[in-house]
Amino acid sequence: MSTPRVTAIHDMSGFGRCSLTVAIPILSAMGVQCCPLPTAFLSTHTGGFEGFTFLDMTDEMPKIARHWKSLGLRFDAVYSGFLGSARQIGMVADFIRDFRGDGVVVVDPVMGDGGAVYRTYTPEMCAGTARLAEQADVITPNLTEAALLLGIPYGELPGGEAGCRAIVERLSLEGRRSVVLTGASLEPGSTGAMCFDASAGRTEAVQTRRVDRDFHGTGDVFSSVLTGALVQGKSLIEAARAAVEFVRACAERTAAMDLPMREGVDFEPLLGLLAKPAPTPLDGPA
Repeated sequence: MSTPRVTAIHDMSGFGRCSLTVAIPILSAMGVQCCPLPTAFLSTHTGGFEGFTFLDMTDEMPKIARHWKSLGLRFDAVYSGFLGSARQIGMVADFIRDFRGDGVVVVDPVMGDGGAVYRTYTPEMCAGTARLAEQADVITPNLTEAALLLGIPYGELPGGEAGCRAIVERLSLEGRRSVVLTGASLEPGSTGAMCFDASAGRTEAVQTRRVDRDFHGTGDVFSSVLTGALVQGKSLIEAARAAVEFVRACAERTAAMDLPMREGVDFEPLLGLLAKPAPTPLDGPA
């Protein structure tokens, strides 16, 4: 079998583990070719850093897409995340239309966290991201992004297991797309995801023990593992379980090392947990 291929439409931050510096190594460790389509280049990510640089890649994105189209490239997944400008939203929508084929479209509707919108995201971009997410087969919002997609104040989100179930089912567009709500805690000391699987028509929670620290970039780690597992052929629940457990392992390691929140999780030494055994090569001629 050929190696699965995913295009990752995210920003690249030179320091601070997030976006493409997370997606590329995680997908590669999972035996998936990652083809990056950068939306922006930043010196650091925007959480906990001041004075970061920001290079908007909007003008390059359609050129890259046209070249890839001329090459006849096909992808097993289109996976989008942080976008650098409002113009990019339409470009990503066009890219999905041109390249989705029989693959899965995963949209991480990156807009905010902790009840606040990221400083580079305008109301226009949030509205556009919601429209883009309508094209997805799978979306992976956190609670803040779920509130933005639903158009309700963050403080009015329903809580508990019943509330999380209601959120993902409302976000499913009447069962037409799968939803993985990240950061969903059903009881004290636990965290994980609430999942609506459109193919199975069912909602199920995946939980693990909570590490009592917050780190930037865990959403990118989660969505990258989820995407890799989906193109490996795992079900949505299996993929979410793999993502939840890997994020927990990374958070435990990082908390034990007492690393700063803004550096993200120390995931690199744990990539072996994601690696599949290499296939046995075909025997050559005697």
